[in-house]
Order: sequence, then structure tokens, then C-alpha cells
Amino acid sequence: MPVATAMNPDLLPRIVPFILFMSFIGVEEAGRFLVKKDMVTLSEQFFLYLYPVKTASVAVVLFYFRKSYSEILLSQLRNLRHTTVSIVCGVAVFAAWIQMDSFTTPLAVTQGFNPYLIHDLPVQIFMTSMRLAGAVLVVPLMEELFWRSFLVRYLINTNFSKVTIGQFTWTSFLVSAILFGLEHNMFLAGVMAGAAYNLLLNYTRSIAHCILAHALTNLLLGLYVLATCQWHFW
Repeated sequence: MPVATAMNPDLLPRIVPFILFMSFIGVEEAGRFLVKKDMVTLSEQFFLYLYPVKTASVAVVLFYFRKSYSEILLSQLRNLRHTTVSIVCGVAVFAAWIQMDSFTTPLAVTQGFNPYLIHDLPVQIFMTSMRLAGAVLVVPLMEELFWRSFLVRYLINTNFSKVTIGQFTWTSFLVSAILFGLEHNMFLAGVMAGAAYNLLLNYTRSIAHCILAHALTNLLLGLYVLATCQWHFW
């Protein structure tokens, strides 16, 4: 890693929450692998309970670094034209995501987050609330800071802080969209979403609008999952 980037004080606040989030996913995948190989015995409830821990941990880190996120300007949401486009983008990504499920093959078969595996109603409600809150409040903030604020700019210039939010190059656009797809179990849907949020970034030049669109997508997807019990989306 270039020295200029390694010493950049803007780096850690944008990558640490994402690394922590992915580390929890790694722990879950490792646990499921060991269960599959009969090396350990872990119930499905164990993996469910990892989610609120993951969400809370990432939220704490985001709060710790909160003063570093100067690119998130809520005042930009007053631009009604950009906000309307962001809302349309969020809804469109949700609609495309669930439609793509019918003709795409996931990278791995997952059971998803099924709160009905918990039979204690108060705990079930709490876990469902945490899952929805994580998807709507924590994940969009964490991911947009990493993908659109850090990586898109880093692919243009390793000293990414010098790159204007929303600056476009084909390399940064395509590479970040593909990598965003690889983060998700539904690869093609992930690439589609990454490309859509990148286009929104280039149009609005606003991380706040990307967070809004991403949060709306996740909210609609969460409500859809709860209404249809298609837990694999979670």
C-alpha cells in the first residue's frame, strides 16, 4: 500500500467498519463450515444471534469515527430533484433485486435470517427489529462509506481524499460495481445495485443520497422478506 494512503487519517474511519462487518461474516461462514464437517455442534439460533452483535459492533465503530465523515451532508437531501432520483433509484434496485432472484444462481446456498426459528415472541420481535435496523440504518452507512466514499475514489487516486466525491472513471465505476457484487450472495444483483448506486453518486455527487437510496432498498427488501418469508434474501 502506498505510504501516502497508509498515513491518510481518512482511511481507517472508512475501512474499519467494513472490515469488522466482513469479519463477522467470516466467523459465520467458518462456523457453518465446521458444522457441515461435523467438527462442532452449533444451532441455527447461534448464527441468528451473531447478527445483533455484528450490527451493534459496527454501529459503535461508526459512532466512534462519526466526526470523520465530513462527506455526509444531510443538507444535500434538501435538493428535491436529487432526493427524488435517490428514492426512485432505491425503489428500482429493490424491484430489480427480487426479480433477478428468479433467473440468477447465488454464489452459495444460504438459509438466510429466519427469526421464526426463535420461539420466544419477545426475543423474536427484538431479533427481527435488530435485523431490520441493521439493514436500514447501519449497513447503508457502513457500505457507502467504504464503497462510494473510499474505494471509488481510491481506484482513481490512492490518495483518495484529494478526489472529489462523484468523480467518474470507467475503471472505478466498473471495478467497484463488480467487487460490490462479490460481497453479496446474489452476484449479478449485487453488481446491478453497485452500478446503480455508482450512477447515483456520479449524478448527485453526494454520499448522503447514496445512503438514502441504499437504505430505502434495504427497507423495502426487509419488508418484502417479512411479508413473504423468503428468508434467503436476508
